[in-house]
Amino acid sequence: MTKKDKILLAAQEIFARCGYAGTTMKMVAEQAGVASGLVFHYYDSKENLFMAAGSEVIDTMIADLREKTAGCVTGCDALGEFIKGYLEFTLENKTTFPTMIRCSPFSDDNPDLDRERIGAKFRRLIDMIEEFLNRGIEDGSIAEIPVTQTAFLIYASIVGAVRTRFLTPYDVPGLYDETRRFILRSVCA
Repeated sequence: MTKKDKILLAAQEIFARCGYAGTTMKMVAEQAGVASGLVFHYYDSKENLFMAAGSEVIDTMIADLREKTAGCVTGCDALGEFIKGYLEFTLENKTTFPTMIRCSPFSDDNPDLDRERIGAKFRRLIDMIEEFLNRGIEDGSIAEIPVTQTAFLIYASIVGAVRTRFLTPYDVPGLYDETRRFILRSVCA
């Protein structure tokens, strides 16, 4: 792992644990085992580091989701695999994934950050949902529904389940499984 990779991983873990406001470049440097100047050399500012950390998590997730949905025959099957894969990804990456929660355009944790840039990254996930909904409507596995609005509602349900799991004191057994079943019952023919 390169020093730059170590910095990015350390940033993801610390932003996930401490949030944007609670994280310093010095904390990231210490976690990565590098000099503070090197963190600034690669990322210039905490905002740039935060954006890079969140973007990398999203890019990794999207690649994982594309792989998991590639062999699905119907739009409903692809949507189900997307939801399952998304939720599993959060658990498999529980030390870094909360960075994504904290940089989400659905969060007001950081209203001064570039919300357009963040929104564009997250929109790629919503676009995937729209793609599966359109495919399902065409192949008959998904009911006739307003695609864009439904994609946002689906994503909001997924985000709500994840935020409940990571940010609240509630321990809801089977929440992720029921989230997937609830969404599929709502849209699949």
